[in-house]
Amino acid sequence: MTSLVGPDTVRRPTPPRRASTAAANGGARQPRRSPTLRQERSLLTGGARLVAGMDEVGRGALAGPVSVGVVVVDAATRTAPQGLTDSKLLTPAARVAMVPQLERWGVAWAVGHAGPAEIDAHGIVAALRLAGRRALAQVRRTCGDVDVVLLDGSHDWLSRGDVDLFEAAALDPVLGPDVPEPAVRTLVKADLQCSSVAAASVLAKVERDGLLVRLARQYPAFAWDQNKGYSAPAHLDALRRHGPTPQHRRSWNLRALADDTAPGDAQVPGAPGATLDPVLRDGMMAP
Repeated sequence: MTSLVGPDTVRRPTPPRRASTAAANGGARQPRRSPTLRQERSLLTGGARLVAGMDEVGRGALAGPVSVGVVVVDAATRTAPQGLTDSKLLTPAARVAMVPQLERWGVAWAVGHAGPAEIDAHGIVAALRLAGRRALAQVRRTCGDVDVVLLDGSHDWLSRGDVDLFEAAALDPVLGPDVPEPAVRTLVKADLQCSSVAAASVLAKVERDGLLVRLARQYPAFAWDQNKGYSAPAHLDALRRHGPTPQHRRSWNLRALADDTAPGDAQVPGAPGATLDPVLRDGMMAP
C-alpha cells in the first residue's frame, strides 16, 4: 500500500482547541453583564435634559398589538434596580415583580400600542412609529418634551422621513403637527447595554402580555395566554380550525400558516371585521 505521506510532505500539527469561557474560568460561567446608564449620561452631559429609552414588543406576532415602551431619565436618575436586563432574558415572574420598581425609578414611563387594524392599514413600521409616539405623548404630560430617544436596533422607525411613510401618525389626535421631534440615537443591543431601554422593554412586554391574557378570555381556542399571539403550534392549529379573529393581522400571510382556512375568513385591511376589541382599545389608552 502506497503511503500518502512522502518525504517532502510536512505534517502540520493540529491546533489545540480553544478552551471555552467557562473552562477558562475554572468551569464557572462569567456573570451576566448588566445594562448601565453610561449612554444616557453621555447624552445628558452633552446637553440633553431628558433622555428616553425605547423598545418594542410584538413586532413578529400574528395577533394583538405592537407595543412600544418608553422610560425617561435625567441627570438625577440613579442606578437602575438590581437584576434589570433585556426582558427576553427574564422569566415572566421576574418581569412582573420588577414593574413597580421600574415605575418608581424613572422620571416618567409609558407604553403605547398600535392595534392589528392599524397594522393592516398602514404597515408594521408605521404602526411602530404610531405606538412609539403615543408612548411619548403620555410621558410628555408628566415631564414635558423628551430631548433624545435611545432606540434599540439599527433602524430609526420613530422619526419622520423626508417622504412621510408614516402618515398614520398624522391621523392620531394625540400627535399634533406642532409636537417637537426628539433626536433619535439607534444602538444595536441597546436593551442589553442601556438601563432605560432595558426598563422600557420590560414594561412593554409585561403590559402587552397582560393584554393578550385578557384577550385570550374572549378567544380561548387560540391560547394567547400562553403564546401571546405568536405562531405557536396551538395558535396555528386554532387558525386552521377557526380562521382569523378581529385581533389577527389579516394583511399578513396567515393563509400560508393555516392553509385550510375558509376563503371567506381572509378580509382585507380596514374591513369591518378588523375593528379593535374593547379590551385592546382600553389598553391603547392606558397611562
